[in-house]
Amino acid sequence: QVYKGLDIITNKVSPQEQRLCRHHMISFVDPLVSNYTVVDFRDKAVPLISSHAAACLAEQEWASPLHGQRDQYIFARDKIPIVVGGTNYYIESLLWKVLINTKEKPSSAPRPDSDRKVELEQLDSAELHRRLSQVDPEMAAKLHPHDKRKVARSLQVFEETGIPHSEILHQQQEEEGGGPLGGPLKYPHSCILWLHADQAALDARLEKRVDDMVAAGLLEELRDFHRRYNREKVAENRQDYQHGIFQSIGFKEFHEYLVSEGSCSPETSALLLEKGIQALKQVTKRYARRQNKWVRNRFLKRPGPNVPPVYGLEVSDLQRWEEDVLKPALEIVESFIQGREPPAEPLRMEHDEEENKRSHRVCELCARLIIGDREWAAHTRSKSHLHHLKKRRKLEASGRAGGTVGDSGDAETSDEDGSLPLP
Repeated sequence: QVYKGLDIITNKVSPQEQRLCRHHMISFVDPLVSNYTVVDFRDKAVPLISSHAAACLAEQEWASPLHGQRDQYIFARDKIPIVVGGTNYYIESLLWKVLINTKEKPSSAPRPDSDRKVELEQLDSAELHRRLSQVDPEMAAKLHPHDKRKVARSLQVFEETGIPHSEILHQQQEEEGGGPLGGPLKYPHSCILWLHADQAALDARLEKRVDDMVAAGLLEELRDFHRRYNREKVAENRQDYQHGIFQSIGFKEFHEYLVSEGSCSPETSALLLEKGIQALKQVTKRYARRQNKWVRNRFLKRPGPNVPPVYGLEVSDLQRWEEDVLKPALEIVESFIQGREPPAEPLRMEHDEEENKRSHRVCELCARLIIGDREWAAHTRSKSHLHHLKKRRKLEASGRAGGTVGDSGDAETSDEDGSLPLP
């Protein structure tokens, strides 16, 4: 939502709602900027929240209509900042000291040209991981060789600071209040309100939302955006759906429809449109599941001290919004302001002290490297792994029936059972 344009597909709050409460961090980044990062977001959002002392410093570093008047800063007006999801990684950047600065001070805006991380991501995965292993073997051992974004980021940190990424993370974790996932809380009196719903109710609501978006003019918005910003890139075969606004859910789902519109039959165009709508519904539901998983894994299972309490609010039945959501949320926040215990109980933290988030296991059946105990447990229950396991057992049974027990080595069966070496 930080990017200008695509207001429908990104579900931006309406101008009418914005007039009811002051909103920040919406529609201020040029859509052609591809290297806007969570660090840029944090460096702009924290001064908006902070006291006047921090705000004065920010005024010198940021050129924005939001800056320049003292009453723009939330704490300076004795107000409470409400940080709204769902990109929970961005919320983490405001709650904890978890990010690393690689620039001396924030610039007034993201640089229009490609940054070093984007350049590094163009390299082969194996080469990227080899380079990181040379300068920061500890970080290389923690990251999956195929995770180009994280590997490139760690290389960028080393190149721009001269300090291994792992060493900087250790420094953060050793600060008072720090923990295994990063540094201490920025704001000690925070709480998290998690609105969750029954999966069936949520899926139905998300499907209706897509239908409402189409009715509100989604296709016209996408056509206009494609014509102004994307058509030339597609023609030159340099389209990138991995960075900037183009990675937003919804744009790439309609790519085939947009690039073929006007050059195919009306029947084909209608089929591609329906395909895009169904794809948008599926990816939206999938993203909602990932958001819920993130809350559980990063907020409810977060190891270490200084974890804000998480209060669950049930939103399955919108007819009960006042009773189930608004009233308890107001009571919780009011209790925090007054320094007393809220009437509601926070959700129980689920952290497993024995869990190793950095364990390395290679699944020979699936030819995959799995990092983390929880990820390994999930992998062993996955459909693909169980399929390969079933296939392996059939081969072993066939080998025993043919009297070749002991001769069915990996060399003969590797192409059939998926036990290929990792690159």
